[in-house]
Amino acid sequence: MQLDQSELKAARDRLARVQGQIGGIIKMIDEGRDCTELLNQLSAASTALSRAGFTIISSGMKACATAEDGDPQRKALEKAFMSLA
Repeated sequence: MQLDQSELKAARDRLARVQGQIGGIIKMIDEGRDCTELLNQLSAASTALSRAGFTIISSGMKACATAEDGDPQRKALEKAFMSLA
């Protein structure tokens, strides 16, 4: 299934920010920063990663809704969605 790249731009941008957050978290660990600060950053990165996943799955489900053979793909996307929930 080919997804609309314009719809995925927000997810891609979010993933790029998560990539930066992860680098920051690694640096915080190396610097011996407080565990509360680390947990806050890990939580923010995890939330952003989940939202990117939901955006991608949502885009896929929209594509499946209009495709002739979308039902098997939709079921796989529903399963992926439930794993994120």
